[in-house]
This record gives sequence, structure tokens and C-alpha cells, in this order.
Amino acid sequence: MKHLALLLSASLLISASVRADNHEAGLTLDELTDAFGWDMANMEVTSEKVADGLYVLFGAGGNIAVSIGADGVLIVDDQFPAMMNKIEAEIGRLGGDGVDYAINTHWHFDHAEGNNTLGPKGTTIVAHAKARDDMARGGMVNLVIAKYNQQPYPMEALPSITYTDSMSLHYNGGPVSLLHFAPAHTTGDSAIYFEGVNAVHLGDVFNNSGYPFIDVDSGGSIDGMIKFCKQTLAAIKPDTIVIPGHGPVTDTAALQRYIYMLETMRERVANMIEDGMSLEEVMAANPTGKFDEVYGPESASLGFVNRVYTSLTK
Repeated sequence: MKHLALLLSASLLISASVRADNHEAGLTLDELTDAFGWDMANMEVTSEKVADGLYVLFGAGGNIAVSIGADGVLIVDDQFPAMMNKIEAEIGRLGGDGVDYAINTHWHFDHAEGNNTLGPKGTTIVAHAKARDDMARGGMVNLVIAKYNQQPYPMEALPSITYTDSMSLHYNGGPVSLLHFAPAHTTGDSAIYFEGVNAVHLGDVFNNSGYPFIDVDSGGSIDGMIKFCKQTLAAIKPDTIVIPGHGPVTDTAALQRYIYMLETMRERVANMIEDGMSLEEVMAANPTGKFDEVYGPESASLGFVNRVYTSLTK
């Protein structure tokens, strides 16, 4: 999601949230994707080569990493069923044939809903154990300006392989390490490190298109975001290619700047809480300040300051 797209969709999300407030069911997936302005019938899937045998696909929802090689096709995140024909067509254009493995960075709809198409086709789905628990249970995702009722995933769309701290897949010429350091964006986040080609996919723990969303109701926190990013940075190399959950592919310097922003915002909001300021007073004080020049207006985010405040007072 680019800054402009998020700004254009904000008014739609706000109007949708009014409908959500009038019934406990929350928004449906169709209502939510309409609010974001994702016209999947006309939206294209594009790709970028980031290393030998490793590509990133951009479409509706989260960035998809695609590893293509002698062992087959492994992807990280899978967007939506409505985009799957286009995703598979682009993978085919790049030299792949079907999807053998799909790793979910977390349970949210814009990263894992494609499981509903891939699972029945026989794709092996992998995720953190807590991400699988969330998928099986479903629940309300509080986006601050709207609420989405994520339905439980059917059995065939659930990960069949899970882990708790770390695991490795030896695939397409190098270890693919799945790393979990703390509840961060959600309670079951994974960073996927393609060690053979020196690239890491961080899912929505790292958003390179604006301020991040912290799903506090699903166990996320600002402290966890900071810890997860710092420990990922320590686990990779200075020249590792960094794939964010949203936004352009980047490098470790951008991740370091992002960590600095998170730490600074945590300190600012914590100091305001200590001074007895309410959420409304904190919001009015504009704590993001000049960070808006890099990450876009905080008002165009999914309640970034709100979620920082909430995670520190919960």
C-alpha cells in the first residue's frame, strides 16, 4: 500500500467503520477490500528479481517472495484467492510450475487468505504455531478505523507444518530459516531468511510503505516490534536484501532507520503517558512529528499512535 493509495482509501475505510460499529459482525472481506480500493479483477501482479532464483511479487495485499529452483517453488505469503490465477501466471512466467510450499509470515487476510486456494491444490503450508492457532480460531481484527471479522480458515487452508522458535527448510540450494523472536505485529510472526541468496522477508513487522499496524488485540506490541526487528537485524548480514510486508524491497539501512523511528515513538508516547496524558491528548500532540516526512501522515495509517499507546497501557 503506497501512501497515496492509503490516503485515498482512508475515507472509504472511515465510512465502512460506521457500518461496522452498527453490528458486532464487523466488515466482510469484500467490504474491506472495497474500502482499501483493491479492484482485484483489474489489479495486475508484477514482479522484481531480487537475487538468483528469488523474486518478489506485488499485487493486492502483502508482498510475496518466490523462490524458484531445482526443488520447486516456495513462496512467502499468498494474498487472496481472487489474485491466485494472476500470481500463478506470474510464477509460471518466471519459470516456476505451481506452488509446492507456502510460508505465512502471520495470519492476516492480506497475507494468508490465498491459503484457501493453495491448500486444496496440495501446497504444503508452513507458519508459526500461534499463527496457525489464530487462523483456526478466526476473530475480529481491530484496524482502529474499521473492524474486520476474519473467519476461521478451513482445515485444508491451515498450515500443516508449524514451529515455535525457529526451523529450517533446505530448499533450492540453501537453508530457508524461519525465525520468531517475539509477538510483534501479531502473536505469531515469522521472518524468513533465504540464507543462500542473502535476503529476508519480514512480513508486516517491517512496513516500508508507511507507519506499521500493530495488532494489539492479537498479541502485538510496540516493544515486540522493536525486539523482533533488532533481533532480525542481528541474525542477518549488513548487506542482506530486506523484503518488507508492504512497500519496495530495500536494505538493512532502511530497517535500521525504521527501528530508530519505532524506538523514538515508543519513548515519546511512554513519556506522555507518564505525564498523565490521555490517548486524545497524545494524538493531538502529534508525536510522529518529522517522521511523517518519511512514513507519510500518521492520519493515513491504521492508527499507529493509537496502537503504540494501547500496547503501552494494556
